[in-house]
Order: sequence, then structure tokens, then C-alpha cells
Amino acid sequence: MLTRRAALAVAFAFAVPTIAAAAEGKLVLYTSQPNADAQQTIDAFKAKNPKVEVSFVRDGTPRVLAKLRAEIAAGQPQADLLLIADNVTMEGLKKEGLLLAHKSPAAAAYPAGLHDPDAFWFDTKLITTGIAYNTKAPMKPTSWRDLVKPEVKGLVQLPTPLSSGAALIHAVSLTSNLPEGWKYYEALKAVNAAATGANGDVLRAVAGGEKLYGFLVDFMAIREKAKGAPVEFVFPAEGVSAVTEPVAILKSSKNPDAAKAFIDFLLSPEGQALAAAQGYIPALPSAPLPPGYPSRDKIKVMPFDPAKAVTAEAANRKRFRDIFSD
Repeated sequence: MLTRRAALAVAFAFAVPTIAAAAEGKLVLYTSQPNADAQQTIDAFKAKNPKVEVSFVRDGTPRVLAKLRAEIAAGQPQADLLLIADNVTMEGLKKEGLLLAHKSPAAAAYPAGLHDPDAFWFDTKLITTGIAYNTKAPMKPTSWRDLVKPEVKGLVQLPTPLSSGAALIHAVSLTSNLPEGWKYYEALKAVNAAATGANGDVLRAVAGGEKLYGFLVDFMAIREKAKGAPVEFVFPAEGVSAVTEPVAILKSSKNPDAAKAFIDFLLSPEGQALAAAQGYIPALPSAPLPPGYPSRDKIKVMPFDPAKAVTAEAANRKRFRDIFSD
């Protein structure tokens, strides 16, 4: 298996050149990407746009948004671009009139429904949530319903949607697509599934054997398996949810031209090759997947409506809280 550094080298050697865009000046990116991924993304962009000086602020999406809102309230927003975890957050910012539309020429290569139809935000990758299990588990799950069987009682963990945006999107996706709706989460509660922490906590519990099954984002399990951890990852038959790490330009951007060039790069074949080299599923359907993933036709992503999810966010959090409160 290629190392991440080797994979990056291969990606750049064979990638199609990105869409040309004359850009210069300073650009400030606020992102929830891991620091290493953010720096690689910026370095790759600067290789094509050497006259742009890019700095970034990295934190979890809720903290990034809190910082941005504090700056907006003070009349001094600093960010030109947002590259964060989920399109529900982006849809909320769009509704508030805080984003700038961009008709990116690179977006034409993507299927309808993937990006915002009004071109205020663009999905850059697919980070799916499926089932992780310890290799010592007696049952090898293939379905979400396997995690509510009596034999898994006390052996399942999931990140809580009360503090994880990806977990909330997953809950909405499952309850919208499984016929039993929220009764599925009631069944999880009935088998004493632990709803606590974030994806990293689930990974530690499953890899360490404290729990044998868990809801987990794909890349965490696949990366740890490659390192030798006793973890397997399943894309369940009913489908997976996905957060899409969308990118958007702030309406208050001081350098919208450079920000547009950054989006064009992320959506270009070269930008999507970078996403794959970093270990993620590229949003561009024609882009190859990284090692450890099945073919795209084996990955079924459940339908999800971010605009509807924004409207129902408080109600969905309350529904989950009511089910899992002691």
C-alpha cells in the first residue's frame, strides 16, 4: 500500500492540470481539515497560484463558526473562505446571506444535486459513516439492523449528534431512509448502545475491544486498519450517510478573485486527486478512490436534504436527546 507521501506524488504526477485562474494577494482560509491536510491543500493551490499568500485557521467546525460569528458581530470578519465539515452548516450561512455565489467552471463535471444549486457552496469529498467492528467480534455486520440485535447488547458505541455535526447528519440520514425512522434509535437505546463522544472515541473503543461495534467515519477505520489495528469497516447494504467537506466564499471576502481560484482548484481533477491521495473519497465521480476502499458502485450514499435538515435541526437534536436521556 502506498504511503500518503507516495500517494501524493503519484496524484500530482498524473493529475490533469487545474483550471487556470489569475489570482494574487492574501487569502485567509478557515477550515476544519486536519492541519496536515490543510497545509497540503494550500501548498498544492500555491503551486498553481504562486502570487497568492494563503494563511489558515484550523479548528472543529463549531469553533470555526463561533470565531467567525464573533468577528462578524464585531464588524471585522477575517476569513475569505470556509472549508468545513458539512453542508448543513453551509446551508444555514447561505440562508443568512453570509456567502458569495461563484459559478465555478469546474462544477460542470459534477452531477446535479451534489453542490448548492445556487452556487453558494461546493462539496469537495465524501466522508461516509458506516459500521466499524473489531476483528474479534463474533458477528460480521452487513446491515444497520445488525447493530440492534440482542447479541450485540452493550457492545455498540456511536458518536453523539448533540456535539458532532457528522453524527447528526448520520442520524437524520438513517431516520429519513430506514422505514422504522427514529424507532431505529429507540432500538439502539434498547440494546444499551453508548451514545457518547466523537468519532475518535468510537475508534478507540472498537480498536481497543471495549466495544465491538460502532458508527464510524470511513477514513478513520481504513487508515487504522492499514496501520495494523484490529478494525474492519463495512458499507452497510442500506447505504451510508456522508458529510461532504464543502467550501464557500464569505460575502465579506477581501479577495474574492483568489477565493474563486481556490474553489476552482479544489473542484478540478488535480484538487480531487489530492483528496484521494489524502485518503478520502473524492466528490468528483470520475476520480479514483484511495487504497482500502471498494469501488464506487459498492458504496451507496443515502439521500440527504441539507436545506430541510437546517430547518429541523433543533427538533432532531431534541428527538435524539429524548431517546438517549436516562
